[in-house]
Amino acid sequence: MTLAIILLILLVWVLWLTSKPGRVPLICEADREQLASRLDNRSIQDNQIETYPDFRQMVQQLLEDIEEAEQFIHVQFFKFEGDVVGQSIGNALAKKAKEGVEVRLLYDDLANLKSKWYYRKLQEQGIEVCGFGPTHIPFLRKKDNYRNHRKVVVIDGKKGYLGGMNIADRYYQGLSWGEWRDTQIRIQGPAVAQLQQAFLSDWRYASGTLLASPHYFPKVESMGEIPVRVITSGPIGDGPTIMKEFCRMVDESQHYVYWESPYFIPTKEVMRSICNAARRGVDVRIILPPKGDRGIMTPLASKSYMQEALGAGVHIYFYQKGYMHSKIMVCDDCKATVGSTNIDPRSYLLDMEINAFIESIEYAKEIKKIFLADEKESELITPKKWSERPICHHIEERLARLFSAQL
Repeated sequence: MTLAIILLILLVWVLWLTSKPGRVPLICEADREQLASRLDNRSIQDNQIETYPDFRQMVQQLLEDIEEAEQFIHVQFFKFEGDVVGQSIGNALAKKAKEGVEVRLLYDDLANLKSKWYYRKLQEQGIEVCGFGPTHIPFLRKKDNYRNHRKVVVIDGKKGYLGGMNIADRYYQGLSWGEWRDTQIRIQGPAVAQLQQAFLSDWRYASGTLLASPHYFPKVESMGEIPVRVITSGPIGDGPTIMKEFCRMVDESQHYVYWESPYFIPTKEVMRSICNAARRGVDVRIILPPKGDRGIMTPLASKSYMQEALGAGVHIYFYQKGYMHSKIMVCDDCKATVGSTNIDPRSYLLDMEINAFIESIEYAKEIKKIFLADEKESELITPKKWSERPICHHIEERLARLFSAQL
């Protein structure tokens, strides 16, 4: 009886934490309008994008861009750990700070409790460091459960990064059972202003300081021909805008939808979109990791949704080379998205997220090529094979699903 009461209390607490947010604005309307006024009509068009499915290549380019910075460097990661890779980037940032470059680092407070010592060290070296959403254990305030999952870098307002990669050694080393597979993009062109707007909004919320000077939004020449729309979402802000954009892409698809995610805990809206697409003949493929990076609850909950998707004709693959953490989608050789958003309610409803949406035949084919390369390293899961698993697996997954909104 005591155990049942404890489980009931725990379930009610989780349901309260994950219930529909109140949609409080991230920053006040006046501050938001001031930042928005810095964007011009060119902020979407004429960009160049480089895509990094390899963490080492991304870090090498990032370090080169940091070295070339002349005015400011804005860095934001959900996790920025004080390990070898974190210190290599931190040392580069500290060097630029000593040269007089403005350097700011924004991190999620709860995700980096073990790295606070390192942030103090960076502050001593002239870097402005701020944590997003200081945590009040044991989550006695609902907004303590709203985390900032974005990964953004802006350098001199001319170069920007976003995607799924955090700063941690495991991206180099992988896990004991394989590599850590992820995707990041580097943007050059007017669209970097959209990344800057997102960073400065988060900085205003976390630090209390609004940085809206034209200095942070320099005029940037056209660098290519790729249009980029940067969309943010979150419980403190505009709501599930990225989820709605995902559904729009799937609903409008006619030939194929290829999607990668570390989790598969779709909301009813996303599940409806992918199942309907598969039923009308669209080739829907999703690549997931076969197991989680830590813990068992999330992968169990993810597997509980697979039977419905497989039954509708969705093709699901398990990545065999290691842990799939990439968050990319491409449709019909014309639309693609890369960002921080997973297929789960936490990303859609409880976390601050950011994605770039690109409507370009050339770029969509590039993302498609990356997906198909990952597919060759993956195992297709058939409906028959999945349904014939031991009944105990189904029970475990259903129990884990009770907490899926929090995972």
